Amino acid sequence: MLDGKKAGAAHVSLGIIGQAVGLFAVTNIDDIVILALFFAQGAGVKGATRNIAAGQYLGFTAIVAVAVAAAFGATFLPESAVPYLGLLPLALGVKAAVQAWRHRGDDDDDGPEAGSGGPGILEVAAVTFANGGDNIGVYVPVFATAGVGGMSVYVAVFLVLVAVWVAAGRYFATRPVIAKALSRWGHVLLPVVLIGIGLLIVVEGGAFGLA
Repeated sequence: MLDGKKAGAAHVSLGIIGQAVGLFAVTNIDDIVILALFFAQGAGVKGATRNIAAGQYLGFTAIVAVAVAAAFGATFLPESAVPYLGLLPLALGVKAAVQAWRHRGDDDDDGPEAGSGGPGILEVAAVTFANGGDNIGVYVPVFATAGVGGMSVYVAVFLVLVAVWVAAGRYFATRPVIAKALSRWGHVLLPVVLIGIGLLIVVEGGAFGLA
């Protein structure tokens, strides 16, 4: 009987792990593209990988913290505030566009992002948090119904997968063909993607009465 209970518990745990992997992948697939662009921006910059990884963890940990708190009944981020998170990537996208314009005449050997110093931890964290703000609404009911034990498994799996996502972003950014394309067009794509994400969050969320 005891062995049967252990087997049942193991089955449940594996089931939750599988669900956590699937939920994370579905809600964060676009982050790989953004991470690849950040890695392209930080190519050749000392400490860029560390900054990107730290920023991704900081931003995603904030998302999980808000979702866990909300699952326990504490609302630190009202639903009506989520659309306004789009202002973060929008502002960073405009900043990146201005930098790209200022360095448009730089020698190609210096790279499209010469002088930018690569992405900062807070910059990556802000984009990660804003881009994943709508994920909170998905995570809250899942966490609330999973119980403390199940919630712990979800959080642990999520945090492990953040590292996988960072590695995937770096992998794609360093593939010869992709790296060449990002080196040539990354300085244009990054602001376009950030501004697009910001506008999408703001408009679809109905911020400023845009809905």
